Amino acid sequence: MLNGVSEENSSMCTNASSLLAVIGAFGSSQSIVLSRILQTFRIPMISYASTCACLSDRQKYPTFFRVVPSDDYQVKAFAQLLVHFNWTWVGLLRGDHNYGHFAAKGLLRELQDTKVCVVYQEIIPLLYTRQAGLRIMKVMHSSTAKVVLVFADEGEMAPFLRDYMTQNITGIQWVAINAWVKASVFSGREYYPYLGGTIGFSIRIGHISRLGDFLQTVNPKRYPDNVLVRELWESLYGCNPFPSSVTQMPPCSGQESLLEQHSAYMNTSSPRFSYNVYKAVYAIAHSLHNLLLCQPGRGPFQNNSCAQRNNIQPWQLQHYLQEVNFHIAGEEVAFDAKGNSVPYYDIINWQRGTEGNIEFVNVGLFDGTKTIGEELLIQKDRIMWAGHQSEVPVSVCSATCLPGSRKAVRRGEPICCFDCVPCDSGKISNQTNSVDCTICPEDFWSNNDRTACIAKKVEYLTFDSLGIALTVMSVVGACFTLAVCGVFFCHRHTAIVRVNNSELSFFILFALTLCFLCSLLFIGKPTYWSCMLRHTAFSIIFSLCISCILGKTLVVLAAFTATRPGHNIMKWLGPKQQRTIIFSCTLVQVVICAAWLIDAPPFPSRNAQYEHSKIIVECSVGSSLAFWCVLGYIGLQACLCFVLAFLARNLPGNFNEAKFITFSMLIFSAVWLAFIPAYISSPGNYADAVESFAILASSFGLLFCLFAPKSYIILLKPEKNTKQHLMGKEKK
Repeated sequence: MLNGVSEENSSMCTNASSLLAVIGAFGSSQSIVLSRILQTFRIPMISYASTCACLSDRQKYPTFFRVVPSDDYQVKAFAQLLVHFNWTWVGLLRGDHNYGHFAAKGLLRELQDTKVCVVYQEIIPLLYTRQAGLRIMKVMHSSTAKVVLVFADEGEMAPFLRDYMTQNITGIQWVAINAWVKASVFSGREYYPYLGGTIGFSIRIGHISRLGDFLQTVNPKRYPDNVLVRELWESLYGCNPFPSSVTQMPPCSGQESLLEQHSAYMNTSSPRFSYNVYKAVYAIAHSLHNLLLCQPGRGPFQNNSCAQRNNIQPWQLQHYLQEVNFHIAGEEVAFDAKGNSVPYYDIINWQRGTEGNIEFVNVGLFDGTKTIGEELLIQKDRIMWAGHQSEVPVSVCSATCLPGSRKAVRRGEPICCFDCVPCDSGKISNQTNSVDCTICPEDFWSNNDRTACIAKKVEYLTFDSLGIALTVMSVVGACFTLAVCGVFFCHRHTAIVRVNNSELSFFILFALTLCFLCSLLFIGKPTYWSCMLRHTAFSIIFSLCISCILGKTLVVLAAFTATRPGHNIMKWLGPKQQRTIIFSCTLVQVVICAAWLIDAPPFPSRNAQYEHSKIIVECSVGSSLAFWCVLGYIGLQACLCFVLAFLARNLPGNFNEAKFITFSMLIFSAVWLAFIPAYISSPGNYADAVESFAILASSFGLLFCLFAPKSYIILLKPEKNTKQHLMGKEKK
């Protein structure tokens, strides 16, 4: 390596170089070239500004280090920024070089697992032309993306932005990288209408202690051999501090003062790269210090040896550089296995200054040492967005899908473009931009907004308007029956009561009272016992009632048949035989019900099939066969009564009991025949209401057909309450 300013006469360098490390270079492209040269000699280099992710490749650049974060971290920060502000539809501009290529590639890789889409990716050519710039601006103007990321440096952006301002394009939210986010060339007031609100990441700036004090002492007399001081004086004052040197400039007076005339030079509040150079120098210093502290026999090299103090090799210094760890101004300085430093970024926002120019305001921090998801710290209330707006700009292909809907991707379009489809009934989404709607649990249903699962409404036949109506009918029917029973009891010695077999009449009235009351069992929340009692009590009581009517029909038919010569059938239908018939017919129903309860009894069940938003608590019959058997047996009894009563319809007498029994059986049969399709087709708790109504209707039919005519004669036509009138033998 050539390490001097004089020309070397020898054709080759024969002496060992005393160069241990290099600080530089500025740009990534320059660092790539320099690192390829230095790695041949195993000389480490520390860059203070090169951020290309490509330089992290230890196979290609084994001696490269940097005190600035790799663009891998910067693209991670960009990805998190886009996700944080829900910018899912963005454009991308990049420079035509390795830096731009690798940065854009890294960003696309980071965005793969997010919902962010890059609409377009345009390249700003190295040899910029207005035609190329206008083509890019046309793409930007025609796109619906309002957020544009730029991976380019200020030199590439300057001509592009000059043309951009001539096109009067506004409303673009720029997202800048470290290379130009604090470029003073864009801080003029003419840039604010177009670049105001720009946000981006800047390599974190620290304070260099005592730098300001040192700069105050800088003058040519103090540092006569420093070429940089001479060049600075020539540049700032246009004079030669050393008149003996060969120059056309006039000699300096010696009274020039940086402190009084050049405040910009003395401003150490925001050094863009000085602080990074400062860290690089200290990294080498700490590494050399650690190298010199090595104790023989405990060294890191072969046979636990240390480096020779008078012959330190660059590769030995690199070993200590890799392990160095120290703090400057509260910031950790260290290198990972790829030579990258700890990633810290300041979040910079371009805001209007007091004089109308652009000021670079720090509004947050990206700390790469934090856990994933916690690296980004932003003070949103301090940010001013494009167009001098305080609201976060929106850059999406499709509007956010609110809770209660899901995203449906449009065919042939990016995943960021979608339609919002409301969730189906029974499904919900409680987050924005949900991909799927979640099915509610079995006993829950979606609310009207489809944002939450709520417990299904539990319904059964309660004492509401319908339940109260059925209850009133039941109580009124029972009261009528008891009233008729009272009338019959008070007139039990009259002809009309005695001729109609008072014992069977009271049995029928007792059964009808129970029929009216058993309809109340169908109102209220079904329980295990009420379900069993509903069907069995109703079937047994109705069977008892029909059995009594059957017995009365047989007695009526037998009584008039016995009046014919040669017939003595009444001796077989005495009171005991009548009771036996009633008991036997009812016993058959009791046996059927007992078998039903033993084999598959009715039980309460929760039915959600009729209406998905409700749970109907109903009594399941358990065994459908048994249920239809008890109804079928009652129907068989009713048919038998009807046939016998029909045979006795023409019997003599003014009061033909058989006619009323015939009518009562017709009404009874009609009610229960209509009940079957109504019961099957009735949803939920209406099935219980239908069955309860059928019980009441048939009970009223039996009560009025069998006892209304008799009560009418007893109460309103007592003159007809004689045996002669009933037999049709009264005197005319």
